Amino acid sequence: MRERLARAAYRLLTWLLLPAAFAYFWWRGRREPAYRRRWRERLGYAEHLPSNAIWIHAASVGEVALARPLAEALLGAAPKRPLVVTTFTPTGAERVQTQLGDAVTHCYLPLDTDAAIRRFLRRLQPRCGIIIETELWPNLLSNAARANVPMIVANANISARSAARYRRPWLAALMRPALAGLAAIAAAAPVYARRFEELGAPAERIHVIGNLKYDLAPAPELGADGKALRRRWQAEARPVWVAASTHEGEEAIVLAAHRQLRAQGHNALLILAPRHPQRFASVRELLQQGGWQFAARSEQQPVHADTAVVLGDTLGDVPLFYALADVAFVGGSLVPGIGGHNMLEAAALARPILVGPHTEEWQDVTATLADAGALRVADDATALAQHLQDWCADLAAAERAGEAAQACVTAERGALARLLALLEPFV
Repeated sequence: MRERLARAAYRLLTWLLLPAAFAYFWWRGRREPAYRRRWRERLGYAEHLPSNAIWIHAASVGEVALARPLAEALLGAAPKRPLVVTTFTPTGAERVQTQLGDAVTHCYLPLDTDAAIRRFLRRLQPRCGIIIETELWPNLLSNAARANVPMIVANANISARSAARYRRPWLAALMRPALAGLAAIAAAAPVYARRFEELGAPAERIHVIGNLKYDLAPAPELGADGKALRRRWQAEARPVWVAASTHEGEEAIVLAAHRQLRAQGHNALLILAPRHPQRFASVRELLQQGGWQFAARSEQQPVHADTAVVLGDTLGDVPLFYALADVAFVGGSLVPGIGGHNMLEAAALARPILVGPHTEEWQDVTATLADAGALRVADDATALAQHLQDWCADLAAAERAGEAAQACVTAERGALARLLALLEPFV
């Protein structure tokens, strides 16, 4: 009874919230015009979708990065089978286009209203659906089960905080039947497998395959490109560190650490790359207010000996920044509520890694890298500056830490092959 009531209430709520969702897209469109386009797809009116396709949902940029090797493997194994990739964000859509091009069909995942999801599934009629990570939308999962579309969650992970939220009575009544209808859950680690089982997913459908992020290999040309850019910046003899994927509140801490590091006599260069494009302007203003000598990457401004900061205000350049830097700080970890970001990109490039104390979404990876001596945790600007000082003063030690990080990545690879074996009956 409670499950029926929860589902009816959710259907009504999502319908009532539609105007607010489109108002949000219009508001986001002030700075990101793509949010004001292709609205029909948000309601399930996707045109020119191939039927009987393999369907992958990758919400945004990070999930698209994980989906790319999977998509390429599926295209290689069944080149005549159409492949559809959905995203939720325009930046994710752009990344699908640049990385997979015309080999796949892209559309936006509809908003999770009952009507929009049914309309989308009728038009797509997929052979199966593969959700990257944890986009668990109740109407999507229940309607897919009703339409006999096998749904698989790949690289499934769920934080302790999210699991606790899903245990609340009404949310549990909504999610338990949705999880029970999944065809398979490919968990990134045993702890996530246990949490999914506790939330109602059938144990026999849960498989621990490891973390797909370990299988993401850097582009072969990154190393050479990084060295070339560092030469162009005349920074070969300077310590260079990157603070990537930073959020509001983190840039001030990072800049305070950088100021302390430079006060120690290191003519260090910081590459500051905010996570979200809409914050580029505010971070530039922060640099101007702080009196920093900086160069904006988007304007191809020259980097001189007295340049203290490069503002990484371009999309897709973070791997290049990791490739040219001596040390990598990964953001989303100095302020609470985010849970950290992907540190394996830097690890795969043999870079020593710094993070803040809030890496709840990456606990297993953080522990693995820290145990290997490849990662250090900084609680504040002073601790961050001290770790940087240690590695800048002993670049050989930093290099050993980076090699340990890369070795961790190499040792943990293999999740993609295990996922493909699990998907074989469905694709």
